Amino acid sequence: MTDRCLPRLLRRLRPPQGDRVAVVRLEGHIGSVGVGRGGITADGVEGVLKRAFTGDRVKAVVLVINSPGGSPAQSEYIAERIRQLASENGVRVLAFCEDVAASGGYWIACAADEIFAARTSMVGSIGVVSSGFGATDLIGRVGLERRIYTAGANKARLDTFSPEKEEDVAWLAGIQGDLHAAFIAWVRQRRGAKLQGDDATLFNGDVWIGRKAVDVGLVDAVGVLRSVIAERYPDADVEVVTPPKPLLARLTGGQVGVAAAVDGMVDGVVSGALSAAEKRSRWSAFGL
Repeated sequence: MTDRCLPRLLRRLRPPQGDRVAVVRLEGHIGSVGVGRGGITADGVEGVLKRAFTGDRVKAVVLVINSPGGSPAQSEYIAERIRQLASENGVRVLAFCEDVAASGGYWIACAADEIFAARTSMVGSIGVVSSGFGATDLIGRVGLERRIYTAGANKARLDTFSPEKEEDVAWLAGIQGDLHAAFIAWVRQRRGAKLQGDDATLFNGDVWIGRKAVDVGLVDAVGVLRSVIAERYPDADVEVVTPPKPLLARLTGGQVGVAAAVDGMVDGVVSGALSAAEKRSRWSAFGL
């Protein structure tokens, strides 16, 4: 080995001494959606978040969010865990909205100290939606009779195969109102005086694109990850923190066919198709 090669070898062996920026990617539907169809859950991201916040020399944690939303509870759990880890470790959090950070995706983005969006990102959708199917006529046409037995008069509210009741719809509206109020309170807590506009403008479920999201205060600035990090932390080591592969993926070399087969056995063809349709509808609401 020549003397010229020695310094380069030493640089490779010596651990980096500069600041570190940890990047965590949160992409997809929020909540558990079945075996083989992963969603973003608090349990699922716990290991990644802990590694991101507690590593050596962490200057900032970056959240890259691309989600149309999903479970309100999981959104809250994840956001609160991010704030807890940030406080415990004294680490600043930046969120970057990709294609869409809507509904629960925006809830999580609000856990950051600063939120950035691309000029074409869709941000917001601060509201609550419930959807389902009414199949009372369908089962009658194929000769089926719905039989459902409950202990508790309201145990089977809004059953797919039973006629819709006005009082059940009113009950659902009340639940949605409570969830919406919790969402609004969280956004106001995190965004505070940055918000521009009244409740009717900000919290009616609309989405804003890039610069308009900045104008109403949902986002701090237009910017993309590479440019902002290069400006804020020019000497930092950027590390993308990823979760370990599931056991099944490691055993099968990540072959999708095996996971899909297991998924089919567990959930069944019909429930799997309905779940996939529900996920697809959330993305398609934003033209994606």
